[in-house]
Order: sequence, then C-alpha cells, then structure tokens
Amino acid sequence: MKNILCLLVLLASMSLTAQTKSELLKHFEGYYNQMKSQGDVQGVINAMTHLNVLAPNQQRLDTLAYIYASEGRNLEALNTIGIDNNATDSNINTEVKALALKALNQPKRALVFYEVLFQKEPNAYLAYEIADLKTQIQDIAGAKASVDYGLANVKADMKKAFYESQQPYEVSLKGALTYLKALIVFNMNQNDNIDQAIALLDEAITMDANFNLAKISKDALVTRKNEPKKN
Repeated sequence: MKNILCLLVLLASMSLTAQTKSELLKHFEGYYNQMKSQGDVQGVINAMTHLNVLAPNQQRLDTLAYIYASEGRNLEALNTIGIDNNATDSNINTEVKALALKALNQPKRALVFYEVLFQKEPNAYLAYEIADLKTQIQDIAGAKASVDYGLANVKADMKKAFYESQQPYEVSLKGALTYLKALIVFNMNQNDNIDQAIALLDEAITMDANFNLAKISKDALVTRKNEPKKN
C-alpha cells in the first residue's frame, strides 16, 4: 500500500511538473511576442533565454547570438554559441562567429568563418571581408586574390558602410574594393608601388567623393612620398 501511495505521489508530481513547464513555455512565448512587438531588444533576449532553459533549441540559440552581435555585445554572442567551427553549424551561427570575432579584433579566427560562408555562397561582399582580414594578417597574396574576385563580381548597386568617422557613411562596394586594392599594392612593395597605390586611391575617391578613409590613406601616402629621403 505504501509503495502504491508513493507511486501515485510521484505520478502526480510528474504531471504537475509537465503542466508547469508547459505553462511557463506558453508564458515566455507570449512574453517574447510582446517584447518583439514593442521593439524591446533586452526583453526579447530575456524571453529567448528563458525559453532555451525550458526547452533547449539550437536555432533559438543561434538567433539569440545574432541579436547579441547586432547589439554589439560580441562576447555574449560568442558565449552563447561558442567559437568552434562545426560542420553542422547553420549559416546564421557561422555569420555571428565571423562578425563577432572580427569586431573583437581576432582576424585569424574570424577569417575561418568568413571562408566557410564564402565556400557556401561566394559573393563580392564576402570577398571584401576576406581580403580585409588577410591584409590585416599580412597574407597579401590571398588578399589580392579575394579583391580580384570581388572586383570581377561586384555590382553597381552594392554598398559598403564605414564607421571610422563620427558620422557613418556608405560608399560603393567597388570603391571599397579599389581602396583595399590600393593598400594591397602598397604592401606588396612599399617603395616602388607608392604611386600606383595613390592612383588607386584617387580612383576610389573619384567613385565616391565622401570616401573619408580613402582620403586619409591617400594623404598619408602622399606625405610619405614627399618625405626627404635619408642618405
């Protein structure tokens, strides 16, 4: 009799737990939808975190990490999904790792994920990012190959945003790739290629008169060119 009573209590407890979990899931799904409709990003993050604790889901984790990265919370994004390169990773998972690691100034690690994305769907945007990262790690030959691909496949309506000035701005992706090409050419031979690099920067500025970074780079190269040569 005692065993039967214990069993009934256990079954009742399990039923209550299942019911409570179901009610909590319903509550946080409603909370998520409400926060989303209000544009409350932190509320969305809180709701998704609770939902994932209650019912772990990789797709939800990937989305949560993407929201963190979109908000500039890159460490939290990576803490959510890790930094391993897994064959089963979704595109959004890989993209978050690429973006977050680049933002955290980890070019070698970020490059791994940008190249995975490029292998899946090559395009001029990814070619630019790969060329930029390879320039940073001094893989000049690899950077040149990526820029060449980008310039061969860029379309007139493609844009690239820059944030180095107080006021963010956009230029054509072709202009941005031409700017990168100038840096690559200069790095290939900093003495003999300075005029060619300046000419490429002029080309980029002609395409986009507001290209502040290209102007800064050109001024730096012109100043270097005009420095008195040491005996």
